[in-house]
Amino acid sequence: MYQLSANIELLFTEAGEDAGDRVRAAAAAGFDAVEMWFSTDKDLDSLEKALADTGVQLTSLLAGPRMTYTYPGTDLAPFHEGLDLAVAHARRLGCPRVVLASGMGFPGMSREKNHQFLADMFSEALARNDGSGVEFVLEPVNSRVDHPGALTDRTEDAVDVARAVGSDRFGILYDLYHSIVQGEDPATELANAAGFVRYVQLADAPGRGEPGSGTVDWAAQLAVLRASGYDGPIGLEYFPTVPSEESVQRIRALAADA
Repeated sequence: MYQLSANIELLFTEAGEDAGDRVRAAAAAGFDAVEMWFSTDKDLDSLEKALADTGVQLTSLLAGPRMTYTYPGTDLAPFHEGLDLAVAHARRLGCPRVVLASGMGFPGMSREKNHQFLADMFSEALARNDGSGVEFVLEPVNSRVDHPGALTDRTEDAVDVARAVGSDRFGILYDLYHSIVQGEDPATELANAAGFVRYVQLADAPGRGEPGSGTVDWAAQLAVLRASGYDGPIGLEYFPTVPSEESVQRIRALAADA
């Protein structure tokens, strides 16, 4: 059975704007894990208390800014400062991982050189946060629908960067929605990414709604995921088309048998 982690940016918005209230709503609906995007726009006191009161685990948060790199002369200070702050917040909230983005890369540089630049930048970030206990995961995102121009728009791109970083504190976030929309075969990508997948998210396609709103065979895809050896949490990062509690029913039933 997979642990499902509700994305409180998109789910349980019925509870209001406060992240802590959304955590409590997720807990009341039976969730023992949640994920979120940025920590800098949250009331951390409220969020920290809600997590402590409910025993819910925060499984991931994002580092900002999700910068678009411009070559030459890019100032990477905002990246490092944003990531350092995300790590500090992750430690405070008991979150084991921070999600990174690639940006759009440097015009005029080959994909290989862009990947090496990212690897060097992320390696420096790891060194800056040595001993934090927080791992980093690089997220490849589709460029066909949601993120035109994204540098790591294929799973293999993120794997290339993770391999170059070469740290057990660095891996990839594999999002089934992004992979499928990009035209990838999850079984193939997960096999090629063996050893690097540290976190998983999903949404249905097309539309990025809850499982059952699109055409993905989720029983089959969860079986593929299980066969790949992944047994960690799965983030539910989708835009619900029905009330939050109703939207999770199908994936809950499937995850219970996966």
